[in-house]
Amino acid sequence: MADGLSIGDAAAATGLSVHALRFFEREGLLLRLIPRSAGGRRVYEPADVEWLLLCNRLRESGMPIATLRRFAGLVRSGPGNERDRLELLREHERDVRARIAELTASLEVIHGKVVAYERHVEDGTATGLWSPTPSPPA
Repeated sequence: MADGLSIGDAAAATGLSVHALRFFEREGLLLRLIPRSAGGRRVYEPADVEWLLLCNRLRESGMPIATLRRFAGLVRSGPGNERDRLELLREHERDVRARIAELTASLEVIHGKVVAYERHVEDGTATGLWSPTPSPPA
């Protein structure tokens, strides 16, 4: 489309499916109503694509739809609520950092098991590894 992107082009540009783009629109996550061509097809602008990329990143990082909807509403309402936007983003950043810390701790445990199993496989022994058979009664 000469004057904008079709939904297929917007999907390709964002890595989202056409279904996901329609979902974002239905959920009120876009900053504007997406206009339609004379033929009734959605016409996206580069700014819509940039916003969708941000929304997708926020979703991938665990931001709930309700929070994303609130953020979109704040942005849509224009200047004057930047402190609210900032607090929302700070809270999400704290949540993401906490999840990263939990995942890092889990990764350390998993890596320790990988190292132990590598050593046992290399030595050809299962001694010291958990066994599926219970110990004999004492």
